[in-house]
Amino acid sequence: MLRVTSGLAGLTLAQLLGGRRLAAAAGLAPQADACIVIHLNGGPSHLDMWDMKPAAPAGIRGEFRPIDSSLAGTQVCEHLPLLARQMHRTTLVRSMHHSVNNSHAEAVYTSLTGHDRGDGTRITGSSPQDHPSPGAALAFFRPAAADRVPHVVLPYMTKEGRTGPPQPGFFGGLLGHGCDPLFILQNPDEPDFRVPELTLSSDVSQLRLSDRRRLLENVDRWFAGPLGEQSLGAMDEFQRSALNLLASSAARQALAIDQEPPATRAAYGRNIYGQSVLLARRMIEAGTRAVTVSWAPDANATWDTHGGNFVKLRDTLLPQFDHACSALLDDLHERGLLERTIVAVLGDFGRSPKVNAAAGRDHWNYCYSVLMAGGGFKRGYVHGASDRSGAFPARDALTPAELLATLYQQLGIPPDTLLHDQLGRPHRLVPTGNAQPALIG
Repeated sequence: MLRVTSGLAGLTLAQLLGGRRLAAAAGLAPQADACIVIHLNGGPSHLDMWDMKPAAPAGIRGEFRPIDSSLAGTQVCEHLPLLARQMHRTTLVRSMHHSVNNSHAEAVYTSLTGHDRGDGTRITGSSPQDHPSPGAALAFFRPAAADRVPHVVLPYMTKEGRTGPPQPGFFGGLLGHGCDPLFILQNPDEPDFRVPELTLSSDVSQLRLSDRRRLLENVDRWFAGPLGEQSLGAMDEFQRSALNLLASSAARQALAIDQEPPATRAAYGRNIYGQSVLLARRMIEAGTRAVTVSWAPDANATWDTHGGNFVKLRDTLLPQFDHACSALLDDLHERGLLERTIVAVLGDFGRSPKVNAAAGRDHWNYCYSVLMAGGGFKRGYVHGASDRSGAFPARDALTPAELLATLYQQLGIPPDTLLHDQLGRPHRLVPTGNAQPALIG
């Protein structure tokens, strides 16, 4: 029973340690050590951000005008003036595509795992049979120090609709619940911000926590005799991790966002998303491997602009994103962290070329854009192109699987690594596609 239970909790200790040796055995030298994913959940409009079509008819080009950027010959939206100055540091991909057009959940899952399960109308939640997120894979193959939080998602556990289940793609999946993220679901912009999961209750001191740790170790040693170390190995690993984090001053310090200078906080934007991106930088700097900022409480709340697309982008979404992402790139560069940290600005899909009757744009999976920076991704590079209306890739089409395979390669994790489910069946970490040399510079 204990062997089965420990397997369901994650993996056996032997599997856990074996998996962590796999990347080294494959001979992949990591070019990056950490990853920040800014997931613009709901489907950001590529036509109104990264791939504008000023020569197209009004019903396609929309209301915004393009401006020049720091990358010669590359224009972006007028409402991204700060990011326009950062484009020489980035790889902009304008030819992304996949097969999911209706379901946000399935599209989010595809964008974060590379596993394209096709379109559907069903409401989909997470499952132990899912492929893992990049954060889960990093936590497994390249674990953080014992007193660091390995993998974080904030500020929301995004739902599939207001009353739907949590979207898939953010969890450990085949790697087990032990690789699920720590969800920070409090607003870092609030003056009383704290993370209860990493905070001792008022009646438990550090001394009392140490006493409890010694008691637990004594009990574990007693059971290990008759039952064997292997049976309790995985559970013991997770218990140790939890206790290490509770006792960690480094973890608490990383969360102390109120210690940031007011000017820095203002640069990121004094709102839940800007401060979440700033907290992501603080956690990466403190030794966390992966942080994902999911930019929506539910799939329809922010970037899903079926109506009022231009008003929402102009007044709220683009200014908040422009401040947060540009400040992050500046901050990482100035601190010498950008070379070893991948920043990935992803979305579930793009928006339709044709503006609808509600002055919005609808789902569009056939062509969209993503932005990558740091960790060995090519600087000042635009990959691929869309056709005249931004509807389909015109050259160098790219799938989420190929993008993620490249990301994993840079992190020193072979994208063709085999994971085994509870029945022992093998699954590639990235189901299809290989790393793309053109993205690396």
